[in-house]
Amino acid sequence: MQARMPHPAMTVPDAMDALQSLGAVIGNAGVPPLTLELVNLRASQINGCSVCIDGHVKIARNAGETDERLFAVAAWRDTPCFTDAERAALALAESLTRLTDRADPVPDPIWDDAAHHYDEATLSALVLAIANINVWNRLNIATRQQAGVWAP
Repeated sequence: MQARMPHPAMTVPDAMDALQSLGAVIGNAGVPPLTLELVNLRASQINGCSVCIDGHVKIARNAGETDERLFAVAAWRDTPCFTDAERAALALAESLTRLTDRADPVPDPIWDDAAHHYDEATLSALVLAIANINVWNRLNIATRQQAGVWAP
């Protein structure tokens, strides 16, 4: 498989800078970096974005994440290796990624659990992070970008 075209963020002037600036702001907003990587990985698994799965596994490993936890992200509900705060973030990531899977895409219990573990600023950053990874997933999937080409 080949990419259909160059990455849109590299084609439209200033788009890459804007997307990377959003990522930098999110990264500095107080959510633990490994939590962000777990969220990025889970949303990318749901969306089937091989580029982001590959890239965020590498970023997480470089930041000290273990293979055990990375392998368990897809089954995070059934494994003991995640904190309650990470579980809340992963549940929120799944809800915000699967918007059409239920009538109430982000039910109060999921939101309330996330709000219990994150203050307003970090919860806002988490919502932005989930939206941002979904943008990247959609850009990569639509244009058939290739995993392994981008190196974090």
